[in-house]
Formats: sequence, structure tokens, C-alpha cells
Amino acid sequence: MLRFYTAGESHGQALLAFISGLPASLPIDLDFINHELHRRQLGYGRGGRQKIEKDRADIFAGVRHGKTIGAPVALRIENRDWANWEKALPVEDSPDLADHNKKLVAPRPGHADLAGSQKFNFHDARYILERASARETAARVAAAGFAKLLLRQFGTEIASHTVQVGHVKLDREAGWEEILRVNADLDSPLRCVDSAVQDKMKAEVDAALKAGDTVGGIFEVIARNVPVGLGSHAQWDEKLDGRLAQAVMSIQAVKGVEIGAGVTAAGSYGSEVQDEISYDKSARRFRRSSNRAGGLEGGITNGEDVIVRGYLKPISTLRRALGTADMVTKEPVQAAYERSDWCVVPAAGVAGEAMVALVLADAFLQKFGGDSLAEMRRNFDAYARQIDEF
Repeated sequence: MLRFYTAGESHGQALLAFISGLPASLPIDLDFINHELHRRQLGYGRGGRQKIEKDRADIFAGVRHGKTIGAPVALRIENRDWANWEKALPVEDSPDLADHNKKLVAPRPGHADLAGSQKFNFHDARYILERASARETAARVAAAGFAKLLLRQFGTEIASHTVQVGHVKLDREAGWEEILRVNADLDSPLRCVDSAVQDKMKAEVDAALKAGDTVGGIFEVIARNVPVGLGSHAQWDEKLDGRLAQAVMSIQAVKGVEIGAGVTAAGSYGSEVQDEISYDKSARRFRRSSNRAGGLEGGITNGEDVIVRGYLKPISTLRRALGTADMVTKEPVQAAYERSDWCVVPAAGVAGEAMVALVLADAFLQKFGGDSLAEMRRNFDAYARQIDEF
């Protein structure tokens, strides 16, 4: 079983990630992991912090001589903005630092500020927002770099692209090759495969900034070359579509998740949305005429691309402050403003890739097991022969 945890606050010393369950002897490419972190920081509509932070992961446990050793892996991502916050968020208390506290008593609508403060009995949302911040996804992306490297060993690749920003939507299916191209293009502002649509998306982002507003959208994550049989129909918590939905929903600001053409299918007839099955004798493979199911049937992968969409609400921190109530005085005030982005759809897509990769890697390990990569490969190859002979 692959497990991962993250720790750290948005303006703390560092973000940490811990990963356990990886097989021994998996080659690790730290440059690839840091490239993934760089991708998360890109995109049109990002705020000033991206100019401060240049995220890089340091591995300090679980990898030796470039390969995993079967022990838990520990990562650290330094927060370069810590110098501006070490007096406001010190680990040890000191009366000399009381004047440096950056308390937040005007909770921002749409954030965890008020609910979290009530839950933990703080009259200061600082401690809530520091952990609730989407900055935490950097640690997830770093952890998922290991998951992606594992999946690559078995031919599975994961990529994302932007389907919608605000009111502007890509109204066609994107091809795998064009998705790969736009992922490789680090200068792509919104990671949309259609340049004309992307220009309209940029205009939407510009309009939101000018109005002191924010804008949301939809990102799509595709996993290609996923074998048949990951997940299970047998128990509710073993269904892979449910696990993927929960994982993507856990990303900050995601308020909806779609598998395949799930939203369209809900307003269609059954005859319009099922993927008919045929058998390709030359390839010795069952095929489907379409992939509206998004690569999952009954909670089990069916060999088609796994397709997951995340529906991202607009960022809750607005330059045009919203009304709220002071947590101490209970009087009406304007919501606090913390430095923020105004569009994060492409970055959320990278976080979506991370969560899909972590879930699929865990499903691989549950299916094929193995304490070492060589043992896992033997199990995988034996299963592949079973599928060939079915």
C-alpha cells in the first residue's frame, strides 16, 4: 500500500512530504520531481508569491545512490518567504515577538477561516489559513513525482490540460498528442490545447483582475496505458472511481469531480452514453467504441484512458473585499486580504495529476505487490500474459 502525508504551513519554514510503500530499487530522478514542482508554479493569473518561491525538493530519507531502498521517503521543500514570517510564526513563544503577530480576525468568505477557527477555538484564523492554503499542494506534487516514476515503469503516463476558464470553454475533445505538447510547453499560459480558445481564456482572466475578482474553471487529467483490473467492484471503498473522486475533490477549491462524460451522461439516454464492446482478433484485445465511462466500469479500470475532471471554484481571496464579521468584536467588517492568485486552473491541473498518480500507484501496488521493483515487474508481466490469454 502506498501512503503519503504532508506537513507544513504556507508561510512556515518548509513543506514536508512522507511516502511509504514504494518498492525497493525504483530509480529516482530528482530533476523530474523538481520539474513537476516548477510546472505547478506556472500559469496565467498567478500572484506575486510565485516570483518569490522557486520550489525544489530535497530528499533526506529513503533514497540511496539514486534508488529507493524500501524504506519511507522524506522530502523537504523550503519556503523562501520564511524570512518575512519567522517572527510572526515562531515555533517557540517569546514575549519579544508579540508585536509581530499577523493575526487575522476578519475571516474571508469561502475559506476555512471561520469554520476552522470555531472548530479549534482560535480567535485568529492565521493558524487555519496557513495549513488550508493551496501552497500545501506543492508537497503533494513532490510526493506524486515518485508515483509517476513508478507508473512509468509499467508504461502508464499522466497529463492534464485546461478545459474551461470562467465562461470560456474548449468545446471539443483534446487528443493525447496535443495534450502532451501543451504540457511540454512551459510558456503555455493556461495549458489549453487550442490557441484561439486560450486567447479568450486569457481575456477572461484579465477581466477578472481588472475587476478585483477571481475566476475558476475545469481541468482534465488523463492517465494513458492503464491496465485492465485496477480497483474492485466488491466494496464501496475499493471502487477506484470513488477513490479518484475523493482524491481530486481534496484539492483546495475543487468543488466537483467528473469521471469520463459523467455530467453529460446524466442528461442523456442510456443508448447515447454506453461504450459498445468489440474484439480485435489481431491485437487479441477487447475494444470499446468510445470512452464515455472514462476508463472505469464498476469501479474497475477497463483498459481505456482514465479521464478525471476537476471543477475549480474561483479563488476565495478577492482584492475587492467581501463583507464578513470580526471574530472578536462580532461587528461587520471587510474581509482580510492575503496575497493571492486570481486564476489557478493550470496549477490545479498539475495538482490533479498528482492525486490521480498517487491513487493509481497505490492501486498498482495493491494489484501487483512486490517488495522490490523486480518482484513487482514479474507479477505485472504474469498478469499481462493472463490478459493476453483471456
